[in-house]
Amino acid sequence: MNPGKHRYFILNKPANMVSQFISPDQVGLLGDIAFDFPEGTHAIGRLDSHSEGLLILTTNKKVTRLLFQGEVPHSRTYIVHVKNVVSESTVHLLRTGIPILIKGNVHWVTTPCEVEIIEKPEGLVKLSPERENIPHSWLKITMTEGKYHQVRKMVWAAGHKCKRLIRVSIEDLVLGDLKPGEVQELEEEVFFQKLKINNWKEAASNS
Repeated sequence: MNPGKHRYFILNKPANMVSQFISPDQVGLLGDIAFDFPEGTHAIGRLDSHSEGLLILTTNKKVTRLLFQGEVPHSRTYIVHVKNVVSESTVHLLRTGIPILIKGNVHWVTTPCEVEIIEKPEGLVKLSPERENIPHSWLKITMTEGKYHQVRKMVWAAGHKCKRLIRVSIEDLVLGDLKPGEVQELEEEVFFQKLKINNWKEAASNS
């Protein structure tokens, strides 16, 4: 790798780890991952400590603006394990928009999104203990907005408790076969292509 260039990584963030390298609290940190990240690496589009899955890390501070603050929204897909069986009417409600409470004690109606009931994905690392005999459902949710804790708040507003939340993709950047705690480094052009960011060359400069 050219030491003068920015670097780009994806991590399968385990549960019970914050998306930070330092914290005043006694919590799992990104620095606990067995990988030698370069100085200046930070997380983009953080996941809360209980959530798992695809987390972007980079030394490029301009990626947040291009990915989450641009005019074109970028899609993210989550696999969600919820308590009790989800009905088709609830799926419709989640798809078409549901009021949730966001920062400032404001009620926000979510933007329509893609929601489907799925079978439990194969190969998931079990969290202790998972009792399959208790009524539950697995959902696949794809959205282009991301208010804080939005997915959890959506399923709660629909009458279900979120038991597990895994982000599996952001645009064409996918978690794939990465196991919890594993890291993959991407070439700069591939990284931006998979995120469908076209105006990336200026942001790729090390200024």
